[in-house]
Amino acid sequence: MTLRAVPLRARMVAAFDALFFKAGGFSDGFCEFPVSALLKKKEVQFLRIAYLRGPNIWTYRPVLEAWVDIGALEEAPSNTIPGFYERLVGWLPSLAEHRCGVGECGGFLQRVRDGTWMAHVLEHVAIELQNLAGLQAGFGKARQTSQRGVYKVAFRARNEEVGRAALFIGRDLVMAAIEDQPFDIAAAINDLRQKIDDHHLGPSTACIVQAAVDRRIPVMRLNDGNLVQLGYGALQRRIWTAETERTSAIGESIAVDKDLTKRLLQSCGIPAPEGEVVENADAAWAAAQDIGLPVAVKPIDGNHGRGVVLDLSLEEDIRAAFAVADAEGSGVIVERFVRGREHRLLVVGDKLVAAACGEEAWVTGNGRDTVEALIDAQINSDPRRGLTEDFPLNKILIDEDPAVALELTRQRLTRDSVPAPDQRVLIQRNGNVCADVTESVHPDNAELAALAARVVGLDIAGIDVVAEDISRPFAEQGAGIVEVNAGPGLLTHIQPASGKPQPIGKAIIDHLFPSAEQQGRIPIFGITGTDKTTAIAQRLAALLRLAGYRVGLACRDGLYLGHRQVDSGDAVNWAAGERLLMNRLIDIAVIESDAALILREGLAYDRCQIGIITDTGGLPALANDDILTPEQLYQVLRTQVDVVLPNGVAVLNAHDPHLVEMAALCDGEVIFYATDAESAAIVKHCAAGGRAVVAADDQALLIHGGHTTPMNTHSAPDLEILATIAAAWAFGVNATLIRFGIERQEPV
Repeated sequence: MTLRAVPLRARMVAAFDALFFKAGGFSDGFCEFPVSALLKKKEVQFLRIAYLRGPNIWTYRPVLEAWVDIGALEEAPSNTIPGFYERLVGWLPSLAEHRCGVGECGGFLQRVRDGTWMAHVLEHVAIELQNLAGLQAGFGKARQTSQRGVYKVAFRARNEEVGRAALFIGRDLVMAAIEDQPFDIAAAINDLRQKIDDHHLGPSTACIVQAAVDRRIPVMRLNDGNLVQLGYGALQRRIWTAETERTSAIGESIAVDKDLTKRLLQSCGIPAPEGEVVENADAAWAAAQDIGLPVAVKPIDGNHGRGVVLDLSLEEDIRAAFAVADAEGSGVIVERFVRGREHRLLVVGDKLVAAACGEEAWVTGNGRDTVEALIDAQINSDPRRGLTEDFPLNKILIDEDPAVALELTRQRLTRDSVPAPDQRVLIQRNGNVCADVTESVHPDNAELAALAARVVGLDIAGIDVVAEDISRPFAEQGAGIVEVNAGPGLLTHIQPASGKPQPIGKAIIDHLFPSAEQQGRIPIFGITGTDKTTAIAQRLAALLRLAGYRVGLACRDGLYLGHRQVDSGDAVNWAAGERLLMNRLIDIAVIESDAALILREGLAYDRCQIGIITDTGGLPALANDDILTPEQLYQVLRTQVDVVLPNGVAVLNAHDPHLVEMAALCDGEVIFYATDAESAAIVKHCAAGGRAVVAADDQALLIHGGHTTPMNTHSAPDLEILATIAAAWAFGVNATLIRFGIERQEPV
C-alpha cells in the first residue's frame, strides 16, 4: 500500500503509537487505554501544531495551524449540545462581533445556533481570546481534512507563544462549555496577558512595527526583546524600542549626564536652569544658596523622574533630597527650580512630533484612611496607572519611590498619617505626564526642542520642559529645558490619558524611510517546484554576481554569501532564509523553497521581485500534509505567485497547464518559458503582448510581443537554462551578459 493510500488518522495514530504506545496501550502513569478509546472519547485532540511564520497556504501573515481531531464530537455539532450556546456567549459575549461566513456581525453566533463543528468554534474562541488579551487577531479558517473528524484550524497569531496559549486555553473553554463545567474566563485572559508581557513586543515597539506594516515594509524580530529589523539585506534599518541605528551612542552618553547636557544646551542659547554637581549634602546646601532658592535636586544620570525632588528651600529638605538622589544615580546635581508644569516634547528626526503635559498627584483626606490607603484608593485605582509599560502612568508605591516619602516628610506626614477631612496632600510633583498638548506647542518652543536634540546628538529624544504655558515662548515665562532623554517612552503619546493620540510610529518610520516609495526591500528571487530548482538557483546566483551584485543564496546545497559557502546543510527552510535576509552585505537574495516549506513553515520573505515555479510535481511526498490532489497542490504552490510584487515578475513553465492557469493570479507581470515555441500558452501570451523565452535549435529566443531576440546557447537549451534566462531577463539583466553567463557557468 502506498503512503497516499493510508488514511490520515491511521498515519497520525501510527506515528503516535511509535512514540508513546507499548503493547497496544498508552500509560500516563495511572492507567492504560487503547488507541481506539482515545479516538472515541468526546474530546478535542491536537495531532500537530505548527507556527507558519511567513506567507503560507492560508494567508500572507503568520498563523498558528493546528490539526484538530474532534473524535466523537463530529457527531455532535454545537446545536445538539444543551446549553452550549448560552455558556459560550456568557463567557465570550464579544463573539457577537465575529462575522464568519455570514458576512455581518453576529454571523458566527448564528452558525453556532444553527449547528457548527467544534473545530470551527475553537478557531473563533482562540481569535477572541487574543483580542481580549490585547493582541488583535481577525483571520481564521477551519477546514476538514480527508479524514472525518480531523480538521486543520488556522488563525492569526502575532506571537507564537501567545497563539499556542490561546489555542490550549480555547480548547479548555470549549470543553467546559460542552461538559457544563465552570470556567474562569478572567483568569484565562490574565494568563494570556502575562504571555503577551513575557513574549510579545512592547507597546512602543509594536506601534512602530505597525506603522512599518502599513507602509508594506518587511519586519523581522531579531531577539526575544524589542530589537527589530525593518527591511531586508543592505536596505534594512534597525530599531530597539525608541532607539534606531541612527541614534548616536555618544549622544546617549551625553543625555545621561545632566550636567554636561545642560552646559551644551546653554552654549547654544537654549534656556536651561543653571546647576552644580555636588558630592555630599553639605555641598548640596552650599550650591543651593549660590544658585538661589528654591532648587531641584536630582540624580546626574537618573531616568523616569526617579530620585528627583523639586521646589526645595529648607536646608533639611535639601540634605534629605541629596540622599534620595544619590541612591538613584552615580552623582547628584542641584539646579535652579523652574516653576511651571512638567512637559515632555518628543522630537523625531529634527521635528517635534508630539507633546504631553503632566500634573501633580494629590490625595484628599477623609479623617479615616491613612495616606497610603488614600494613594491606593484615589491614585492607584486610576485605570491609566499600572506596573508595566502598557500603562501611560505608573502606580505610586512609597516603598519604591523615596521621593514620595520625602514629599510627605516635608508636609510633616508619613505613610501612616491620617489626613483630616478635605485636607489635600501632595504626593508627587513629577512623573505624571499623560495629557496630549501637541497642538498647543508654540512654534518657537518646538524649534528649541528640536535644536536641543541636535545639540545632544539624538535622532529621537524626549525633551523635558517645565513651563507655565507651553503655548507661549519659553523666554516670556522663564521656562527651561531640564532634561534631554535618549530612548524616550512613547506610550504617553500613543495612549494619552486625555487628548488625541499621536502617530508616533509613522513619524519614526518616515524618519528611517523618508521617501514614500522606500520599503527597505532588496530584490528577492523565489524559486519553487521540484524540477532542478537547486541548479536554477545556483545558476541565477552566479549570473547575478557576474552582473556586479552582492548575492545571497539559500538552496538545498547550502547557504552562500557571494562565492563563500557559510553553511553546507540543506537551506530550504525558514530559518536559513531569515538568516540570509538579515545580512547587511547582500543586495539580492536567491531563495529556493518547496511545497513542504510553504505548508510547514511559510516562506521566509513576505514578497519577492521574481517568483519562479518550475512544475507542479511532488504530490506523493505531501501525503502526510494531507495534500492528496493536484487541486490541493495548486493552492499550495500558488503562494509563490501570490507574493510577487506588483512591479515584479512571475516566471512560469508553460508546459505545465496548472502553472499556465496560475498566471492569472499574479499581481505583476508573467514570463512563460518552454522548449516548444509553438506551445498554445506561449502563442496566446505573446499575442497579448506578454514575454516568453523559448528554445529553437541552439538558441534561446526572447520574445516580447512581436519582437524576438535570439541568444546563442551553443546547444539546445533545456528548461533549466530557459528558466534562468527568463528570470535574469525579468530582472533587467543585459542580454549580452546573460548569454555570457550561461556560456561560462556550470550549475554548481
